[in-house]
Amino acid sequence: MIKDLSVAARSVPLARPWGADVQHNHVLLVTLTLDDGRTGTGISWTPQIGAHAVRALLEHDVRDAVIGLPEHPGAIWDELSAHLGEAGRSGIVPIAMAGVDLALWDLECGDRSLVDVLGARRDSVPVYGSGINRHYSLDELTAQAERWAAAAYPAVKIKVGLPSLAEDVERVAAVREIVGPDTALMIDANQRWDLHRARTALRALERFDLFWVEEPLPADDLAAHVELRRSVGTPIAVGENIATAHGFRDLLTAGACDVVQPNVVRVGGITPFLRIADLARVFDVPVYPHLMTELSGQLALALHHPVMVEVPEDATLTDLGLLADPSPVEIAGAELRATGAPTRWSR
Repeated sequence: MIKDLSVAARSVPLARPWGADVQHNHVLLVTLTLDDGRTGTGISWTPQIGAHAVRALLEHDVRDAVIGLPEHPGAIWDELSAHLGEAGRSGIVPIAMAGVDLALWDLECGDRSLVDVLGARRDSVPVYGSGINRHYSLDELTAQAERWAAAAYPAVKIKVGLPSLAEDVERVAAVREIVGPDTALMIDANQRWDLHRARTALRALERFDLFWVEEPLPADDLAAHVELRRSVGTPIAVGENIATAHGFRDLLTAGACDVVQPNVVRVGGITPFLRIADLARVFDVPVYPHLMTELSGQLALALHHPVMVEVPEDATLTDLGLLADPSPVEIAGAELRATGAPTRWSR
């Protein structure tokens, strides 16, 4: 049974800021203590907004709700979701729940790796270079692309959605020139377009043979995603800001996307992530886990569809100093493999 829940906050500086207003990632280490003395730790994580609110939710409503419950991830997730429903089903609620769920999975795994517990379907997955730096100048962006090309990544992703479409075109053209025609090139608009702008932009960019466009529209505008997918040839990737299995169900049922990208923290942990992955499998839509390379990599090794794992430059969990040695994964060249080590969070 759960005896206590405690929270420790960390603010981790980014070696390469994600923007003028995103200089740090804010992390909450959530530790569950059982009545037999065992402990498990997970994280709640937000790059920019809401860390104080998440901590307050964890230390009050969540702590009171989980004390006395058995340490079963699925049962606790369902009970906690129902208990917190008055505060909403998205935003800070699943982020807080993720800390608890990851701590429960830490207890479930013990000294085993998450991959071993879930069951690996493959020995390795390819990785792709991910630029989270829309504020970069063209020279900084091309230097980043050159680093990716030198690393021989099979795919790379850059930000678009600048005020000028001509500037977006110039930047995508420059990266395509550097990485060459055989490297998959993805773009990420971070919900910055409306339907008209998205159509116009994608028609201007389709000559660069895009592997996907990520979050071209506001995440909750289902009808616009359906219409955009109908009217352009570029595959649509969505999901990092969809927080519930119902939201993913609606996207999949409507035929609104080609790829789903759940973020293991934003959906509330490993338990709901696996449910979403099973749902996507029914629709034969691949799941590309969003960010959090070391967790996402372990999940990707166990997914039904072979996928790639996102490696944000200098911003993996290891880069941020959030994981204790040894790491649960290793990246050699452009391949990620499990090491067999459990996931241990650095304090």
